[in-house]
Amino acid sequence: MSNAGSYTHNFASRHIGPDEQSRSIMLSALGYQNLEELIFDVVPQSIRLKSEMALGEGLSEVDALAEIRELVSENEPKRSLIGMGYYGTHTPGVIKRNVLENPAWYTAYTPYQPEISQGRLEALINFQTMIADLTGMHLSNASMLDEGTAAAEAMTLALRSYKGSSRTFLIDADTHPQTIAVIQTRAKPLKIHVQLWDSGDPLPDAFGLLLSYPGSSGLVRDISSDITAIHALSGIAVVASDLLALTLVKSPGSLGADVVVGSSQRFGVPMGFGGPHAGFMGVRAGLERSLPGRLVGVSVDDVGTPAMRLALQTREQHIRREKATSNICTAQVLLAVLASMYAVYHGPRGLQGIAQGIADNAMAFSVALKDAGYDVLHDSFFDTVTFRKHDTTSDHILQTLLAVGFNIRKIDTEWVSLSIDETVSNVDLTTIMQALGLTMGTVKRSFSSLVREDEFLTHPVFHSHHNETSMLRYIRTLGDRDLALDRTMIPLGSCTMKLNATSEMEPITWPEISTLHPFAPAG
Repeated sequence: MSNAGSYTHNFASRHIGPDEQSRSIMLSALGYQNLEELIFDVVPQSIRLKSEMALGEGLSEVDALAEIRELVSENEPKRSLIGMGYYGTHTPGVIKRNVLENPAWYTAYTPYQPEISQGRLEALINFQTMIADLTGMHLSNASMLDEGTAAAEAMTLALRSYKGSSRTFLIDADTHPQTIAVIQTRAKPLKIHVQLWDSGDPLPDAFGLLLSYPGSSGLVRDISSDITAIHALSGIAVVASDLLALTLVKSPGSLGADVVVGSSQRFGVPMGFGGPHAGFMGVRAGLERSLPGRLVGVSVDDVGTPAMRLALQTREQHIRREKATSNICTAQVLLAVLASMYAVYHGPRGLQGIAQGIADNAMAFSVALKDAGYDVLHDSFFDTVTFRKHDTTSDHILQTLLAVGFNIRKIDTEWVSLSIDETVSNVDLTTIMQALGLTMGTVKRSFSSLVREDEFLTHPVFHSHHNETSMLRYIRTLGDRDLALDRTMIPLGSCTMKLNATSEMEPITWPEISTLHPFAPAG
């Protein structure tokens, strides 16, 4: 049998650049006969394997992709309306094809060298502008690892900025449980006392308070009095928020928040079974130098032309590890770029249209539930409706909707919640309502006193590229101002600077993987 295809489909021969001739030239220059001799001299004896690993023969790229496809096809294709910070979203095709699947964007290294990073730096400036505008904050960083770690970083920022003696940090009990868990984990070695707090209870002495707006249960409420109360204790008010909700409701900044954190996932970034997604943090004036993560600023080059660069870099580990304000040295640049491009493509009116559609569907669902005798926990919400039915367990409701293809969140033995997202169609909503014995109605949504009235995303970039051709050219223009591994080797690198093979990247956009909710039930 011919083995002519062994080289054609062999992963190593395709992925590793130097061929036999190139290796021989390099080995000869170093004074070695073969690669084994070089490894023997370079790799310390203490870490060298005593025998070869029993890995078996490797798969070709074609076979590996086929095996992954077969494996993920075992997942049952249920739609997840679980919420908890993770939502279905439509990644515009022009962004998916030209950013997420484009090595000009996904192989570029951290933009420490502005001369070869102007494209990404502009995209990150757009991200910072988007976050600052929507949150009502003075300044935003260029992304965080995710919402949970952003909230934990906000806690440490609050402690650094606090002048009192308290070591207590309060968390709104209506906060996503994974965010609470990350904060608790971060607080333990720092000897910070974390306490859950219910809205309406008196505030104990604390250096900071994290409020969720909207809450994990869906509640949208006026948090300004709670912010005033923590300020009266000289504490810092942190708000965990939802970017899409903030296109309709008042910004946390307008309500007095000091710090705003969250995730940009629902701005076109697939759930991907929990990540990666770009978190964010915005701060009020006066807290800029305590802001963790990267910050892109506008400067000028040696001939006076406006240019962008990373600013205030003493906060990062690569400058002064012991003085850094954050223990996170890598942010989610590619994911932040995706989220910023989503905002550029849709613009403020497009984003509001998506959000209004979600809010209207959620309200219609809530009204139908009440009409059918269900209890609905909150009257004011954006996308998440928490409900129960007397003499019916939460498990029964979960199984009823699972039977028609939907996963929702179980709160306890009685209560469940369902989160509407932009992928939920009228057909989907009708299917859900019919399964629960509801009658579809049409309800126009309003948040009364909390409705957002100020403008946001006023920069021309958010009003200029709302058709595919314009967006495609904008993405290409930025890409041409960058240097990535699709063009040449990058002069600054680290262990993370490598070209992932296309076959390794391909599965991340498969629906079997990209649409999975991290809290979807096993089995």
